[in-house]
Amino acid sequence: MHKPVYISPLSLVTPLGNTLEQHIDGFNKGVSGIKLFENAGFQDTTIPLAKREEITSNRYDTLLRDALEKAKEKFPASGKTAVIISSTKGNMDLLPGDTFAGTQAIIHEFFPRTDLFIISNACVSGVIAINTAADYLLAKKYDHVLVIGIDAVSKFVSYGFQSLFALSNETCKPFDKSRNGTVLGEGCGIVLVTSEKPADFAVLYKGGSSSNDANHISGPSRTGEGLVRSIEKTLKRSGLTAKNIDFISAHGTATVFNDEMESIAFGRTNLDQVPLNSMKGYFGHTLGAAGVLETIMSIVSMEKNVLFPNLGFKESGTSVPLNIIQRIESKELNTVLKTASGFGGGNASLILQKQP
Repeated sequence: MHKPVYISPLSLVTPLGNTLEQHIDGFNKGVSGIKLFENAGFQDTTIPLAKREEITSNRYDTLLRDALEKAKEKFPASGKTAVIISSTKGNMDLLPGDTFAGTQAIIHEFFPRTDLFIISNACVSGVIAINTAADYLLAKKYDHVLVIGIDAVSKFVSYGFQSLFALSNETCKPFDKSRNGTVLGEGCGIVLVTSEKPADFAVLYKGGSSSNDANHISGPSRTGEGLVRSIEKTLKRSGLTAKNIDFISAHGTATVFNDEMESIAFGRTNLDQVPLNSMKGYFGHTLGAAGVLETIMSIVSMEKNVLFPNLGFKESGTSVPLNIIQRIESKELNTVLKTASGFGGGNASLILQKQP
């Protein structure tokens, strides 16, 4: 028998706040971190972003330091510890210089003598990073792994998404009939993945997996095949079935093709009636940080036994109707499925469960 693997949130920094309590308050009130920013897009267009307005220096470094300060308060590292960074673009502001050396130096200020790894696999990076952390523990390579999901808004990324015509001109509306694109966001979240039961609220990691649908560099499989394979393998590794899932934290980018693909995949895996939300309406799409940020708020949902609404949703807009959460609800949540999908055909999932 493997020792149990526990996951607990350590810190969360986004436009909604610098503490977990501020995020809980924002989610309870249905507050979005998305605002319109002038001269932020290509040719100085006005675009919506979930961006911290008060940051005037290096955005990535500021987010990272703010999150690490909170994490250090909750986890004074002991035992053999590793750090996994999940990010799509890293510290873009330092280009053409070394974007990795600075990150390593900042982390070692707070957590010296830790091994450091980078996972950058588009928007599935965060979920894969947590799965990798659990694998390290199960292989007894480390006692603890800190998973840091971080990405900062930059013109490079904004221009790229605009060139694909993937950005909305308003607040994004995941799974809604009138959705017309995603909104980019930034943030940093840190979770502790450990073999020792934390003093604060923590959930059990039951299993996870990743797959690739090998369809297109930016377009997902029309049949949801990659996500289906990941979900089925995660359920098998967890020893659970679709009937055991109480809530799904979906990827839900609010792009036409992604949301449609997810609906098909959830239908094929008999999960289309499970309460589901996308958190992109709160955070925007934080890319490599998304899987970590959304896992943190999923753990909050489990602790508080509350379902947070899918902001922006009014009318079903997918071929397979889903059980989209439209208002805040109280519900006993014991088992949660987190999914992610991204460019390059990547898909990943994991399952969390309350301790008995």
